[in-house]
Amino acid sequence: MKAEKSPRRAVPAADRTRQPTEVRRRLIVEAAVPLIAERGYASVGVRDVAAAAGVSVGTVTYHFGSVQEILSEAMVLQIERYYKGLSEAADQATSGAEGLRLLVDALFTEDTDRHWRMWFEYWNVGEHHPDPAFARGQDRRYESWHRQIRTLAERALEGGITSVDLDGFTVRFAALADGLALQRLRQTPPLTVEDARRHLRHFIETELGRGPGS
Repeated sequence: MKAEKSPRRAVPAADRTRQPTEVRRRLIVEAAVPLIAERGYASVGVRDVAAAAGVSVGTVTYHFGSVQEILSEAMVLQIERYYKGLSEAADQATSGAEGLRLLVDALFTEDTDRHWRMWFEYWNVGEHHPDPAFARGQDRRYESWHRQIRTLAERALEGGITSVDLDGFTVRFAALADGLALQRLRQTPPLTVEDARRHLRHFIETELGRGPGS
């Protein structure tokens, strides 16, 4: 007589779809990005992130110590991804002038408003963030951004004007881009993508003595 086989136990759904910790963390962080862009950092909670990621609240709290940790990682992820794309485009340019043109065009498109919302949230959160590493990361991000602008301007001037204050140009370019982005988001007064680009191109031409496409 054959022994009866033990009935097979059903495998819990969570076990059937279990993913490595780093994959699950990335899924949760990715889901938080559009929430911050749409609602703002302070208006997103653990339940919002869990619903957007399609996981339970318990899964979120298992992988992260706080909603602030999730949102901070989400902002860094979005900003690093955005500026990596800018850097890659500028690096492929055949000249500094072309690189500046590509930079201007990439900073303002119909799809970059979300980035700018995240950018301003990123800096606002940094003022009160409990982890000093977050502020250090901000410093590194802005230093890298300034280096990129300065390098492109320096390349654009090769064989041309040598008396330009490149450090001053860099500071003013970054400040103008931030200011135009804020006006673009507030629309007070109204500002189109093309007008924002035009203002930056005019600034480059005035400061460097040439247009960004010359």
